[in-house]
Amino acid sequence: MSQQVQRSADEPPPGSNFGVQQYGGQSSVGNQAVGPNARAVAGRVAVQAPHAEQHARIDELVLLVERLLEEHRAELPDQETPRVELRRLREELEEESPEPGVVRRALDRLAAVAEPVAPLAAAVAELSRIAQSF
Repeated sequence: MSQQVQRSADEPPPGSNFGVQQYGGQSSVGNQAVGPNARAVAGRVAVQAPHAEQHARIDELVLLVERLLEEHRAELPDQETPRVELRRLREELEEESPEPGVVRRALDRLAAVAEPVAPLAAAVAELSRIAQSF
């Protein structure tokens, strides 16, 4: 005699995958929850590779940050770290598939150093917004 397991109507069938899916340059994130009786209700979120306009805007912002670093050199407590981080960021963003962790760390370090100089901090914030959107 075989036993049949009854499932509630809202329970997904066995083998269903509603998690993260990666297809080439596109990431799709479905509903996710962890733990007993956990539920997640959300819409679909997709992250795609950057467009040419995004790359152009990032290049403009990197040049702006570089110029502002030079202009406000005397106001910065550390003059070497931002240049190193900007170079690291530029190199990573030039990669075909930039590593999000490397980009995020470089942007975080740049933001921390730029904080005392309002125009520089604003430029780094905009660069962070654009660079982390892909």
